[in-house]
Amino acid sequence: MSEKKLIVNRRQIIRGAAGGAALAVPILHYIKDAHAEEYCNMPKGKEVVLGFNVPQTGPYADEGADELRAFKLAVKHLNGEGDGGMLNTFKPSSLKGNGILGKKVTFVTGDTQTKSDAARASAKRMIEKDKAIMISGGSSSGVAIAVQSLCQDAGVIFMAGLTHSNDTTGKDKRRHGFRHFFNAYMSGAALGPVLAKAYGKDRRAYHITADYTWGWTQEESMKKFTEKEGWQTVKTVRVPLGAGDYSQYLTPVLSSGADVLILNLYGKDMVNALTQAVQFGMRDKVVNGKNFEIVVPLFSRLMAQGAGEAIKGIYGSVNWNWQLQDEATKAFVKSFGQEYGFPPSMAAHTCYVQTILYANACEMAGTFSPAGVIPALEGFKFDGLGNGPTEYRAADHQCFKDVLVVKGNEKPTSKFDLLSVVELTPRSKVEYDPKIFGGELGPINTKPC
Repeated sequence: MSEKKLIVNRRQIIRGAAGGAALAVPILHYIKDAHAEEYCNMPKGKEVVLGFNVPQTGPYADEGADELRAFKLAVKHLNGEGDGGMLNTFKPSSLKGNGILGKKVTFVTGDTQTKSDAARASAKRMIEKDKAIMISGGSSSGVAIAVQSLCQDAGVIFMAGLTHSNDTTGKDKRRHGFRHFFNAYMSGAALGPVLAKAYGKDRRAYHITADYTWGWTQEESMKKFTEKEGWQTVKTVRVPLGAGDYSQYLTPVLSSGADVLILNLYGKDMVNALTQAVQFGMRDKVVNGKNFEIVVPLFSRLMAQGAGEAIKGIYGSVNWNWQLQDEATKAFVKSFGQEYGFPPSMAAHTCYVQTILYANACEMAGTFSPAGVIPALEGFKFDGLGNGPTEYRAADHQCFKDVLVVKGNEKPTSKFDLLSVVELTPRSKVEYDPKIFGGELGPINTKPC
């Protein structure tokens, strides 16, 4: 059977149950445009190369190391090695455990350094020299947006790793880019009501914010949803990545009249800022007749480990937590733990999932061509990957699912038992109209490299 015909038949079978004849136009589009010419890095041998671009140095290096572990585990499972992990729970699945479309999966890596220029350079090298057909990774939204744009221009698909800015699937979205991770708007929507319930509606907030796209949209989203609950925003202060010493930014907080500090920071930056804030005695203060509180909108287990005792009682949100009890999470935690000796972070989880989703879309489409893979991902609904029912929204390539609000565990039972889930915010409470963030997906790029 020809590659072109295989795409059409598989698309009809998989989509038929969800609407059948209503999808006749997209199917015809496949027939017309899928494989008229070679596309960028079209695999011609027995192997297919994926590019994993992660921060191996810089303030987000801890997340990058865990992402790379997950990528390697995903490749192992796709090639039919190990126990299969979440390939055993993922549905609907077209994966067979024999690579992707019968080709063995190999990979190359790059160091983003948590810098956009470095990330683009390493992604460009993987595409041009190593012939990578898909790029994934990153722990900075600035990096993700830069690499996503590069991949669009090159005709390669970008399966974003850890990127939380609203802009990634908003004003800077691209047809070749897909994000499984949640975003700043969702964190704000989930946290606002929980914080109001825990700390009251009459609060004054001071924001310290990472000065790049993620920090800006995280600050904006937290202001939106805390002010909706009656909070006032006293001041917002922007800080550079990798600042290290936050004393100059923390000192003015207590004289500002604020009684809540919101740290829109991530990775080692958050660890340093939170640790220093606690050392300054902020959590022991009473301001405006209220106990002074600190909030970290975007958490991770790795950050909690770095912050140690300082994390106890701090509210935040996460994309996933290794202690969830669904079968997919248990399967992934078991596989990852056997491989590396400790549980995975949410950065590891989303990178593993993105690799599996890309591979499955290739199998669904019967091709590696973006003309087949992109429509296979758009609107794809799935389960069994640790987040419950999830949808890759076609309008902006953003995954929608429930959001977890967590709190630093007051009485951890192990060095990994650091976050307690206090609220599962349903998808319906965090979903939004894709038009609010602007941007255009643009066309599918199938030109040869």
